Amino acid sequence: MAIEVRPATRFDDVKAMIGPKRPDANVCWCLSYRIPSKQNVELRGTARGDLVNQLVRQHPPPGVLAYDGDEVVGWAGVHPRADTGFATNRRIPHIDDLDVWSVWCIRVRPGHRGQGISHHLLRGAVEFAREHGAPAIEGYPLDNQGKKIDLTMAYVGTRSLFEQAGFVKAADTDSVLNGFPRVLVRLDLR
Repeated sequence: MAIEVRPATRFDDVKAMIGPKRPDANVCWCLSYRIPSKQNVELRGTARGDLVNQLVRQHPPPGVLAYDGDEVVGWAGVHPRADTGFATNRRIPHIDDLDVWSVWCIRVRPGHRGQGISHHLLRGAVEFAREHGAPAIEGYPLDNQGKKIDLTMAYVGTRSLFEQAGFVKAADTDSVLNGFPRVLVRLDLR
């Protein structure tokens, strides 16, 4: 298996990773942290997918995709923090004024989990941010201390995943997900 991570510029592949089975379903589409809360609540049905279709055409696109050959097997949401809900999130602190990027979602397709794809996705997100001039990249993973977490809540990643990629804990947060505290981890890219 040779995993390649590329910018998320193909809508059909993004849809395969984060879109619903029914086009009119009101699911995340990985927009919860990407757009303002009010807009996120107002978007219904196919309008969510329409917005993602617009985002994949922007520069930079809203994330990266992992491929095993021609098959899309993973997604990571990554973008400048200033363009995300983390710019104003009261539970996730800002530790300085750097124009950092955020990686907020890592998703591996069922049937491909347990093969290290999340590690490829995180490395790919880091390289994507670096190529776009990011001085640093942050994540806000669960500090689960090795305990089992619900897969539906694992999308933010774990502290150990990020630390294995070279990120270091920069701050505690007031955010809790699935009963576990989230920490702010950062990787300096300068």
